[in-house]
Amino acid sequence: MSIATKYAPEGIESTWYERWMQAGCFNATPDEREPYSIVIPPPNVTGVLHMGHMLNNTIQDVLIRRARMQGKNACWIPGTDHASIATEAKVVAMLKEKGIDKNDIGREKFLEYAWEWKEKYGGIILEQLKKLGASLDWNRTAFTMDPGLSEAVIDVFIDLYKKGYIYRGMRMVNWDPQGLTAVADDEVIFKDVNSKMYHIRYQIVGSNDYVTIATVRPETIMADSAICIHPNDERFRHLHGKQAYIPLINRAIPIILDEYVAMDFGTGCLKVTPAHDPNDYELGIKHNLPVIDIFNDNGTLNEKAQILVGEDRFIARKKIAKLLEESGNLVKAEDYKSNVGHSERTNAVIEPRLSMQWFVKMDEITKPALEYVMKGDIRLIPDKFINTYRHWMENVRDWCISRQLWWGHRIPAWYAPDGTIYVARTAEEAAAQSGGKHQAAELRQDDDVLDTWFSSWLWPLTVFDHEIIRKSPAEANADLRYYYPTAVLVTAPEILFFWVARMIIAGHEYMGEIPFKDVYLTGIVRDKQGRKMSKSLGNSPDPLDLIAEYGADSVRMGMLFSSPAGNDLLFDISLIEQGRNFANKIWNAFRLIKGWEVVEGDAKNPAIEWFGERLKAGIAEIEKAYDSYRLSEMIRNLYKLIWDDFCSWYLEMIKPAYGQPIDRSTYEATIAYFDQLMGLLHPVMPFITEELWHEIDTNRSQDEFLCLANYPKGEAVNESYLNESSKVQELISEIRNVRNQKQVPVKSLVELYLTSSNPIFKTFEGIICKLAGVEKVHYVSEKPAGLASFLVRTDECFLDLKLEIDVEAEKDKFFKEMFYQMGFLESVEKKLNNEKFVAGAPAAVLENERKKKADAESKINQLREAISRLS
Repeated sequence: MSIATKYAPEGIESTWYERWMQAGCFNATPDEREPYSIVIPPPNVTGVLHMGHMLNNTIQDVLIRRARMQGKNACWIPGTDHASIATEAKVVAMLKEKGIDKNDIGREKFLEYAWEWKEKYGGIILEQLKKLGASLDWNRTAFTMDPGLSEAVIDVFIDLYKKGYIYRGMRMVNWDPQGLTAVADDEVIFKDVNSKMYHIRYQIVGSNDYVTIATVRPETIMADSAICIHPNDERFRHLHGKQAYIPLINRAIPIILDEYVAMDFGTGCLKVTPAHDPNDYELGIKHNLPVIDIFNDNGTLNEKAQILVGEDRFIARKKIAKLLEESGNLVKAEDYKSNVGHSERTNAVIEPRLSMQWFVKMDEITKPALEYVMKGDIRLIPDKFINTYRHWMENVRDWCISRQLWWGHRIPAWYAPDGTIYVARTAEEAAAQSGGKHQAAELRQDDDVLDTWFSSWLWPLTVFDHEIIRKSPAEANADLRYYYPTAVLVTAPEILFFWVARMIIAGHEYMGEIPFKDVYLTGIVRDKQGRKMSKSLGNSPDPLDLIAEYGADSVRMGMLFSSPAGNDLLFDISLIEQGRNFANKIWNAFRLIKGWEVVEGDAKNPAIEWFGERLKAGIAEIEKAYDSYRLSEMIRNLYKLIWDDFCSWYLEMIKPAYGQPIDRSTYEATIAYFDQLMGLLHPVMPFITEELWHEIDTNRSQDEFLCLANYPKGEAVNESYLNESSKVQELISEIRNVRNQKQVPVKSLVELYLTSSNPIFKTFEGIICKLAGVEKVHYVSEKPAGLASFLVRTDECFLDLKLEIDVEAEKDKFFKEMFYQMGFLESVEKKLNNEKFVAGAPAAVLENERKKKADAESKINQLREAISRLS
């Protein structure tokens, strides 16, 4: 036998991936078959493979490989996202190491460095996915700043501007003082921070009275525009229409009335700082308050602050507190825990800030995207996210799409000297729009780039046809017409709104239909303690190290063992070890089969029919789990079918005695079953199954691949036969349990007495004797006395162990079982005596409950008889 004694994944994995690639196994072009397409959530070009990628891409690969084997035209699109903020930060850091400042070299030179960095490092993560076994169509690899995809982004901006969806305005945004750019809501990470709550006195103008304000941001008092109190707060009725001085700068501000203030929170008085708090900004608009921005772009205080100009905001906080204390205006400072937003990329504390930015109006354009999900045209899996999605879509805010960066898609807006704005692809087109009023040379393009999401929301469209924005859906190219909408999107819940919802919006806007039918939402990969994996905590293993140590198949299997949709995965290395043990089990099972000597003949082993039915049932269970995206359930069913049913039961049933041959009929049936099992397992463990599939039949050509072979199809299951034959397994297990409890030596044979006339026991008699150490089976009408006894459902069984029986111990065992059955019977009868239950339960449920009652009553009677005989 040529197969190696041990499974060594490293050599096998690299060999098969190379062969798949050379043969073009993953390439896809439109044809007459049913399409099945997936677009990869494009990882950042700055990224390297982490555990979240491992989970997400394993799931995608499992789904696409299964579809490919089902005969569908499976197309999985790879690609990367240009990741404006992250990439620019990387390039700025690289230049800093060389002593180069971004602003000294200018935009064009900086972009040269950025492209150079992208070409050198941007493809790392895609190469790493090959190690995982990802069966992507690499010929279709896309990048969000590829020329065609970039043109589409600009086209969309121009189109939505013309439709009135895009506008430029002054709005409150999340400002990153370190990255010097606005950032999206999803790029803000909130963290609990230990801080201080400062209670500050504001003197009432024309009086010696004071009001006390509580704030965690004393450095912003110089930007205050008002103090707000509740109109019904009796404590402050005397302050209606009054003014107060801001401490330290003595600027008078009005005291305004608004029900927004909670009378029972804090001091009941609220400082209103419209330039530096989003809620205060809305209050300021309502009451027509001035907006005083006291911060520079980098978070230092500007001249409008009047004091501490040039100081960093956090240094200023400490100094302001000290000045307030010295001036007698600090009542107290208490320890306080704040939930503070941080930039995901730079970790800088986000500054709410008014800024002139470009926005997309979201109130109308989102309506179809909400309807698609609420009507069920798009399924969210699990559906617990539907209400969350609806809440966000019904309370959506306008989308800030401009970023103060150089790396990305530059906004196609052109400014004339007189302030007129023209939106066009080029300066020449913009000049033409002016009707000869302006020349191209005098127009200045907007310096900002577009939010990364503004390109990735087009991903399911532009990876197939980047010209679709300029065309009608009917004019789409062959790829887009065939592969769109895609079958499923696998992504994380945290970007359900910021990416998924926007893709649905874009899909409707430019194709008039959904971009995908299903959205499978994965959980977060956490450690055993429930902590999110991160480099800082040191709790995230390197996926490539895991693959090197355990093999890609084992890692894939381990990741899927505990990956219910939408729920976090508690990663444990033991899961990967379990995957490795499974791979070894399969390898050794095949070696066992191949090691048998085969002789002509047909032993008519009943195990063949049993496993044939069990395999049909297993396929049905696995397919049902697949179709409902219960992948953790699918993997458990697959694992049980192979490890338990095939290896632990079937192979033991048919295994010839040591040194004896096996008949050809049984051998060929076993090889056929193993072949089907490899097909079922291939989407999950592609490498070992491809290797063994070729070992099964060494005559298979170099052009034949399991990844392109037919996936096992479900057939009608003989449920009645399976139910009866499972009694055989229960009988064998019970005999083994009794032998173990009574410490019967392994080599000692026992005799079995059955009062049942069930023919299944006679059919499997040889297997019962073989697997349970039974010398002889007696079929009797009278119940023998003095023997160890047990029940297999309602069938009474007796064992002559050739040992002296401990009668009292046996009676005690039967009493315990009888009491258990009596308790169970009582619970069933309560249900059946409940009029509401009986009236509302389906007929099948009622029938099942009545059967439970009858079985329990039968067992109780048999146990009473057994106790009586022993007495």
